[in-house]
Amino acid sequence: MQYVTWPGLTVSRFILGSNPFSGFSHQGTAADQAMRHYFTTETIKRTLHEAEAVGVNTLLARTDHHVMRVLLEYWDQGGRLQWFAQTCPEVGNHEACVSRAASGGAKACHIHGGVMDHLFAQGKLDEIPAVIRMIREHGMLAGVAAHNPDVLRWVEANTEVDYYMCSYYNPIPRVHQAEHVSGTQEVYLEADRRAMTALIPTLSKPAIHYKVLAAGRNPPAEAFARVAAGLRVHDAVCVGVYTEHAPDMVREDVGLLESALRDRKTGTGA
Repeated sequence: MQYVTWPGLTVSRFILGSNPFSGFSHQGTAADQAMRHYFTTETIKRTLHEAEAVGVNTLLARTDHHVMRVLLEYWDQGGRLQWFAQTCPEVGNHEACVSRAASGGAKACHIHGGVMDHLFAQGKLDEIPAVIRMIREHGMLAGVAAHNPDVLRWVEANTEVDYYMCSYYNPIPRVHQAEHVSGTQEVYLEADRRAMTALIPTLSKPAIHYKVLAAGRNPPAEAFARVAAGLRVHDAVCVGVYTEHAPDMVREDVGLLESALRDRKTGTGA
């Protein structure tokens, strides 16, 4: 496993995502429900330990009650993954989410991508610099997520963060609401992936690349090759897994990333 160094932290290049743990499949309501049934507390903890076993040291997860309860149990039982928290609009405002992240032991906290996209659409991003300061005052690295590259351009020009969460796709509009609604039709366009991957090299701070598999729509080998081609020296990638029908998915995905990174280094990749 490769690692990158951020201020005060060592971060695995492969970060485990947690959307499937909370039933966010981005493939419809039936898939959401299947994930919720499959990912019991024991199954989630087993998946976290599988990630540890292949060198992953970082989990990206929401500040919701479910995730935080599972993490408490996981750590009490000896789990070692560090937590990067994502704010969670359905459980409270910015201040409540940041406070929950800090009290729950998060090392970093970023503002939910849907919230950032929505605030941008509503012309309300001026509230974000104060939230970034609040995160740092709680002793965490501070970041923002977005699906819309224009949001990240605004942040780059108007405030300073410690990291960016950069979605390869912008699958649903966030004009009228910030939260994802299960069953909403989603569109994954190659033009969106190209737009975000073109923006990332211009950002002044490390980026976590996410939604790189288009919620299971992209062939994994192709997706990780694209990620490897765009990872800068301090960047990482966040990937969620659904292991019900692919029990070795964590190891396989990490292997695909490592292989793609080796190919890029040796110049043998496509």
